[in-house]
Amino acid sequence: MKRIPTKLQPWIEARRRFKLSHAHIQMARELGMNPKKFGSLANEKQEPWKVPLQEFIAQCYRKSFGHSEPEHVRSLEQLIEADDLQRKRKQDRKAGSKGSSPAS
Repeated sequence: MKRIPTKLQPWIEARRRFKLSHAHIQMARELGMNPKKFGSLANEKQEPWKVPLQEFIAQCYRKSFGHSEPEHVRSLEQLIEADDLQRKRKQDRKAGSKGSSPAS
C-alpha cells in the first residue's frame, strides 16, 4: 500500500469516523475546515439545534461557492495517486536532464 501523506491522514480518519462521502471531504477541504474540529460540529444528538455535519458542510459550501457540490469529485486516494504520479514524472525529468547534458 502506498504511503499516505501526513497532511491527508486526518481527513481519512474524519471520513471514516463521521461517515462522510468523498464529496463532503472535498467540500470541507475547499472551505478550509479543520478535520480535528469535526467532533464539536457533529454533536447534533446532544445539541439538537445543530444540523448534521454533512448538511452543515453542504450549507457552508453552497453559501461560499454558490453551488451544492463540486463539479469533479476526487477521492483522497485519487489525490494521493495523482501526487505520486506527478512526483515520479518530475524525478524522471530531473534524471533525464542530468544524464543527457551536452559535453563541452
